[in-house]
Parts: sequence; structure tokens; C-alpha cells
Amino acid sequence: MQLEWSNDKELFALVRRELFTAVIGDIMDKMGMFHQFLGADIQPLRDDMFVVGRAMTVLEADVCSLGESTSKNPVLAKTFGYMLEALDDLKEDEIYICSGSSPEYAVWGEIMSARAKMLGGAGAVVNGYSRDTTGILALDFPCFSLGRYAQDQAPRGKVIDWRVPIYFNNILINDGDILIGDIDGVCVVPKEHEAEIFTRALEKARSEKVVLQKVLEGMGAKDAFDKYGIM
Repeated sequence: MQLEWSNDKELFALVRRELFTAVIGDIMDKMGMFHQFLGADIQPLRDDMFVVGRAMTVLEADVCSLGESTSKNPVLAKTFGYMLEALDDLKEDEIYICSGSSPEYAVWGEIMSARAKMLGGAGAVVNGYSRDTTGILALDFPCFSLGRYAQDQAPRGKVIDWRVPIYFNNILINDGDILIGDIDGVCVVPKEHEAEIFTRALEKARSEKVVLQKVLEGMGAKDAFDKYGIM
């Protein structure tokens, strides 16, 4: 298979220029991967936000902060657990993706966005809420969440591990998988299949432009599908 890219920078530039979640999801469906989209309730903080990058997986858990002083687990005795360590470990073009806790509080905010942006992080996708909305928008940092809600994680949740496999809406996500998010949702591209998925998605996206032009010129939907196999 001849690839059009030789590294992540080139691949992510291609994705930003030519692809979107729907066409990538279509290819994964054709490959038998039918459950690669996060829930429809995971939405961008602003409609024009787009994110692509490698997953840095973060595992969160519900806690009761009243037990910090008596916990036998040193992680649970820390205010945020390993959240600060995980955030500082974010690499360039990686996406902080967090799941595992009850979606009842904010697990992302303005200062986290500022730190992630300084590290070259691509964005954040969280199975929970985000807060400090005005600040995140001012930073222009891509954030996908359940919505805006100020209730903090500090007394309610802690990061217990990172760079480990996580489940997000019953979808297994491994550290290093590729995430793509836009106004239509967030999908997960398993790293072991990424070359084929993106190669085929580029082919489909380019073919769709041809079909769209033909439809705009007056070609019927059935004729277009019969000729191009795309709709």
C-alpha cells in the first residue's frame, strides 16, 4: 500500500485538509468496525472545532474526598490523583481523552487547556463535562465533552492511571489510537488499521466531491449511486 504520508504531521495535515468524521466512519463500517463513534452526546464546545491526534488515554474514577486522610491508596490521598502527572505527560499532537467516572462533573477546564496547549497537545475529549468555557474558547483549544457544567472533579473524581486501555461509551480505546472530532462527533481509528482506513477514506472523500458535482449538475440520486457507488 502506497501511503501519501510519511509521519503523523503529514497525516494529520491531510486529515484536516480533506477528511471528516462521516467519511472515516463509513470506511470503518465497510471494514466491519461498526462501533467506533463515541456517543452522540459528546460534542465540540464550539461548532467549528476540529481535532485530530493520537490518544493519550486517562482513567478517571469516582471518589469521596472525605476519605483522603484515611485512604490506604496513596493515589486516592492526592487531591486530583494522577491528573497533574497525566496532563504534564501530554505530547505534541496528542489528545487528552478521559473516561471511567460517572459523567456528573467537569473533568476539563481552562488551566488544563492552557497547559495542554503549551505542550503542543491537539485537544481534549472527555466523558464528562468541561467548565471555564469562556477561557477555553479564548484559548481556541479544541474540547469535546458532554457540555458545559461548573461542578468540579476535585472532591468527586480522581485520575487513577494514564496511558492504559480505557472504555469510552463501551468503545475500547488504546493509547496511541487516532481520534478525529468535528461537529458530527468523535470517532476512534485503531492504530493497527490506520494506514488502510485513511488511505480508503481519502479515496472516498475525493470521489464524493465528484458525485456532489454531478448531482449539482442535475444527475439523479439513483443514477449517481449506480455509476459511482457513493451517496
